[in-house]
Amino acid sequence: MASVVGNRARTAIVRSQRITGLSPDVIAELVAEIGPLWHERHQAVLKSRPRRRAVGAGAKHKLVFVDRLLATLVHLRHGVTHDVLACWFAVDRSTITRAIGELRPLLAARGCTVAPGSRLRTLAEVVDYLGASGQTGIIDGTEIRVRRPAAGRKDREKFISGKNKQNAVKSMVVTDADGRLLFCSPVEPASCADITHARQLGLVRLLADGPFVEVLADAGYQGLGAQTGGRVVTPPHRKFKKNAPDWYEEMHERQRKAHSSRRIRVEHGIAHLKNWRALARHHGRREHMTDIIQAVAALLSHQQTATVLDDAHM
Repeated sequence: MASVVGNRARTAIVRSQRITGLSPDVIAELVAEIGPLWHERHQAVLKSRPRRRAVGAGAKHKLVFVDRLLATLVHLRHGVTHDVLACWFAVDRSTITRAIGELRPLLAARGCTVAPGSRLRTLAEVVDYLGASGQTGIIDGTEIRVRRPAAGRKDREKFISGKNKQNAVKSMVVTDADGRLLFCSPVEPASCADITHARQLGLVRLLADGPFVEVLADAGYQGLGAQTGGRVVTPPHRKFKKNAPDWYEEMHERQRKAHSSRRIRVEHGIAHLKNWRALARHHGRREHMTDIIQAVAALLSHQQTATVLDDAHM
């Protein structure tokens, strides 16, 4: 029997945004979009190897596509283990692992939704979008704790964060002035500095050669402003390290707070990301972290866009 989870249980999962993090309308759009892609990829795998059975023969899927999608969403939203999901959907653990492994890259490849039918998948597209719309971008790095690499690995120490002294990976997050997600970069080991990561992603070249875009950043990106013609705005430098006049302390604190109040929205965007338990702390393979954070960003941005449209129609 193809269907495992009862229709009433499936309906309850879809209707509860607390379980999946997404509204029923967004889930319906995901089914319509991702379903054909998953089926096409599955058929391509079958055709890529010699067949010993007729087309349509053999065992049928015990987990239909909708249940595969729901299992993946629950895993990303709440960090539910594969064993628990296997018990919930009455299938083997390997079936859940395979389903999540197949859907996670498809979700990650969707990019961040900024409008119906409009998505941003690369940093270059983000810069062009901000330039065309005249909006201000905000960047910041976020770290996600991961398992410590096995003893004896030559690159074991590079995952240790200089900030938190824990094993982690880092991603650069870009939001607009309202905190809506526009981009999450592929992850790097946490020992990589924020400014180094931004340079590796090509942010300096994109801003220097592209349209004029104001990008707000914290002190970890100081130095990019001079390299981008003032497009990256960071907190003001302190001119007095010792014995600063009172008037200067007041002015510097006022400027620092004004800048912080403008870029605080990116912290809100990162907080929404971290509400998905898969990004609170990752216990699986570090190689999957890029797909995980980009999949969550794609889902969250899709829901944010749908919420904005719903509010506009009310």
